[in-house]
Amino acid sequence: MSDYQNLSESELKAVIENAETALKNKQANKRKEVIAKIKELAASIDASVEIHEAGKKSSRPVPKVPIKYRHPNNPEKTWTGRGMTPKWMQALLDKGHDRSEFKV
Repeated sequence: MSDYQNLSESELKAVIENAETALKNKQANKRKEVIAKIKELAASIDASVEIHEAGKKSSRPVPKVPIKYRHPNNPEKTWTGRGMTPKWMQALLDKGHDRSEFKV
């Protein structure tokens, strides 16, 4: 092991970057080995497996949802009608307004 106290900041940063790169490479190689082993074991019992990568984006494009509601005084505040009701919409509904008043 090196004596890290004697290294400059730039040398320490280089050591850290090299260590992070080495760790990522080891993890990627380990992952490949484990996946290969899983596929080999599955094949040994005439089964097949499909590995889904975590964090990978889907190749299927997701269309943008059109705006359905717009704030009457601030046109920048919009809502698609999905998910939780935004605070501005909820405040207007609490005042007795109807959602249909704000349809685009």
